[in-house]
Amino acid sequence: MSHSTRSRQLPEEPETEPHPDADTAAGTTADADTDTVAEADTPTDTDTDTPGSAKAADAEADAADTEAEVPAEADPDGGGDASEGAGAGGGRRGWWGWRVKYPRAARVVTVGTSALAGALVLFALLVPNQLDRLSFDAFLRIPAEGVLLAALLLALPPKPRRITAVVVGVLLGLLTILKFVDMGFYSVLARPFDLVLDWILFDDAAEWVKESFGRTGEVVAVIAVIVLVIALLVLMTLAVVRLTDVMVRHRPVATRTTLVLGTVWITCVTVGVQFTDVPVASQINAELVQNRVHQVQAGLRDGKVFAKEAAVDAFADTPPDQLLTGLRGKDVLFTFIESYGRTAIDDPAMSEQIDSVLSEGTSSLKAAGFSSRSAWLRSPVTGAGSWLAHSTFLSGLWIKNQQRYRSLTTSDRNTLTSYFQKTGAWRTVGIVPGVRRAWPEGKFFGLDHIYDSEHLGYNGPYFSWTPVPDQFSLEAFERLEHGKKDHKPMMAEIILASSHNPWAPIAHMIDWNDLGDGSVFNQIKKEGKDPKQVWKNPESVRTEYRRAIEYSLHSLTEYVEKYGDENTVLVFLGDHQPVPTVTAGSTSRDVPITIVAHDQKVLDRISDWGWTDGLKPAKDAPEWRMDTFRDRFMTAYGPHPDSSATASTP
Repeated sequence: MSHSTRSRQLPEEPETEPHPDADTAAGTTADADTDTVAEADTPTDTDTDTPGSAKAADAEADAADTEAEVPAEADPDGGGDASEGAGAGGGRRGWWGWRVKYPRAARVVTVGTSALAGALVLFALLVPNQLDRLSFDAFLRIPAEGVLLAALLLALPPKPRRITAVVVGVLLGLLTILKFVDMGFYSVLARPFDLVLDWILFDDAAEWVKESFGRTGEVVAVIAVIVLVIALLVLMTLAVVRLTDVMVRHRPVATRTTLVLGTVWITCVTVGVQFTDVPVASQINAELVQNRVHQVQAGLRDGKVFAKEAAVDAFADTPPDQLLTGLRGKDVLFTFIESYGRTAIDDPAMSEQIDSVLSEGTSSLKAAGFSSRSAWLRSPVTGAGSWLAHSTFLSGLWIKNQQRYRSLTTSDRNTLTSYFQKTGAWRTVGIVPGVRRAWPEGKFFGLDHIYDSEHLGYNGPYFSWTPVPDQFSLEAFERLEHGKKDHKPMMAEIILASSHNPWAPIAHMIDWNDLGDGSVFNQIKKEGKDPKQVWKNPESVRTEYRRAIEYSLHSLTEYVEKYGDENTVLVFLGDHQPVPTVTAGSTSRDVPITIVAHDQKVLDRISDWGWTDGLKPAKDAPEWRMDTFRDRFMTAYGPHPDSSATASTP
C-alpha cells in the first residue's frame, strides 16, 4: 500500500472511515494483504505525503494509523474487466482479476484466510508441550503473550511493525516446533528436549525407526519431519503478518479488544479463575521460554560440575591386589535387562504374571543351589538412554546426558568393569548384541573382548530393533567363553535386548539344544505380532512389554540353572523404566536389581544391605541411586576406601 495517497481524493472532502465492506464493493482492486492502490501518475512514498497538499498532514496520519483500504474508481456494478488490474491506476486486482469477477467469493476467501491465520496463531500460543495435557480445555484460555504482542504491533510504526511481525512469526513457528519435539520426548523419555545436549538423540531415533519399520519407514519419517518444520515456519510467519494487517486496518476495534482481553487476563490471574482445573489466564509460552533459558545455562555449566565430580574416586589409589578380593576365583556376570523397570513388578496389570515368573525363578534357582537378594536402584533416565544408565552403574557417576557420557568415556575414570581388568585376575568380556557398528567406548569400560551382533554366530532374523534374541545371546556367551574348559575366571557385561521397545514381535523360549545358528527363529518371528498393529492400542503395548520382560527373565534364570556352577555370581538389573505408554503416568525411575550366587559367602558380604530374599524386591526394599552401587559393591567385596572420599552427586 502507498501510505500517503488516495485515489481521486478532493481536498475539500471530509475524512471518513472506510466502509467495512469496502473490499467487496464493485470494482474493488485492493488485495487482502495490501492497502490503497494509487493512481499511476501520482508520486508515492511509504512514509510521507506529497508536499504542498492541503491534506498532507491528515493523509499521513490516516495512512500511518489506519492503513485503511479505499477502493479505486471502478464500475459501480462490479463488472469491470479483469484486465483493468494491469492498467494505470488499477493496482493489483488479485489472481488474474478473479477478485473483480467474483467479489463475494473473494470476500469469503479473505475472511476465511484471516480466520485460519487467527486459529493457527492461537493454536501456537495455547498448545501445550505434553500430549497428556492436550485437551479441548487447554484452548479455552487467554494467552498473555498474544495480548502483549497485539499491543506491541498496534503501537509500532509501519516499517518496524512489518519487521516485528515477521520475526514474531518465525519465533512462534520455532516455539511450536519445540513444543512438538517436547511431546515426543515426554512420550519416550518423560522429560523435555534439552536444547544443548539432546541433538544427538535424533540420530538414535532415526536408527530406531529404521530397525523397527525398515529403511522406507525411516526415509518417510525424516521427510515428513522436514516438511512439517518448513511448513510451520512459513505458515506461522504468514499468519502473523496477515493478522497484523487485519488489526491495523481495523485499529479501533483491535485496540479495544486488546484492552478488554488484557483487563480480563489480569482479573483472571487475580481471582484465580479456572475452567475444569485449567487456568483461564495463560502464560505457558513465557514459562516454557524461561525454563529453556535456565536449562541452557545449566547445560553450559554442567561440564565444569561433572569434571569436579569425576575427579573423586575412592578406589583410584587402591593397589590392584587389594581390589575385589572377596570375589577372586568367581565368574561375575553383570547383566542388564532392557527396560526392566519397577512398573513391571508394581503395576496391577502386570504384577501377577511377572510375580509368577520371579517366584518360579527363585524356586528353580534355589533347587539348583543358588540364593538371591533384591532391591531397587534409581536410574538417571527413563524410557530410553540405556547407555547412560549402564555407564552410571559402572562408573559411579551420575551420567544423565550425552555430554557427561562423552566426558566420561574420554577420561581416565575407572569403572567397575575396568577395576576387574585392573586386578589381572579376570578375563573381561562384553556380550553386546545391540551394538552393530564400531564401539570404541568398549576399551574405556575395560573389556578385553567384545562380542557384538555380528560376532555371536547368529544367522536368524531381527525382532524389530532387537538383533539377537536373549536366549541365543546367553547361549553364545556359554559357547564362546564361559563353557570353555579350564577358562580363566571371567567378568562379563551382558546386555539382554529382547525387551527393548517396540516389544513386537517377541521371541519365545525353545530347547537350548535346538538354538543352532539361530535360523529356528525365522518361523518364530513370522508367528509374532506386527509392531505397527501393536502400537495402535496402549493396552496392547503394555501386554507385549510384559511378555518381553517375561521372556528375558526366563532366558536368564534358565541359563543360570543350566550352566551356572559354584563359582557363578550374577548381578542383573533393569537399566530404566519403559516409555510412559507403559508406565501409565508413573514418575518412578526405579529399576529392580538382584544378586544371585551359589556360594553363600558371597551373599553374606552384603547381609547388612537389607535386601529382600529372592528375585523380587519388596516394595519397602532399599532404594539406592544407581551411581552409588559401584562403591558399595567394591567396598563389600574388597578393602574399605578412604573414609574421606565420597561418591559423587549430581
